Amino acid sequence: MSADLSKVPLIARREIEARIVAPLIEAFGAELGREKALAQLERVIAQLALASGQEMARQVTENTIAALDTVVRFWGYDSAMEVERLAQNNQRYDFNVRRCRYAEMYRELGLADLGLVLSCQRDFAFFEGFNPRIKLTRTQTIMQGADHCDFRFSLRGEDE
Repeated sequence: MSADLSKVPLIARREIEARIVAPLIEAFGAELGREKALAQLERVIAQLALASGQEMARQVTENTIAALDTVVRFWGYDSAMEVERLAQNNQRYDFNVRRCRYAEMYRELGLADLGLVLSCQRDFAFFEGFNPRIKLTRTQTIMQGADHCDFRFSLRGEDE
């Protein structure tokens, strides 16, 4: 019997993951070195995020720039993020995250360094899975100490 994770808010899932992964990374880090353990974690998270992006595209039945708003609302469910929408059309979707309870949660757990890997860095692989023609550019995150995260999406040309 498999659980229906769609009923568990994403922020709760991330906390559960962090509480399990953190001791594992510490143990693997003690054996292999923290750098190697984190590098392996990044590879695994990227693979999971890619598959998650593909699954999200199936769930929302389209993987266009317009559908990105649905994804952002899913991430922000239960007030997990405060989003300032800046621009949205068929070619672009730009927004800033002004408050991120994900970052707050990782800091409260003493896992801000893992939060970057477990949440922020997965965004790029997620959108590669969601639609390889959608390019995400982000220059800063709250997790890294900025006052906001700057998400900028654009549609790549056929030759990119």
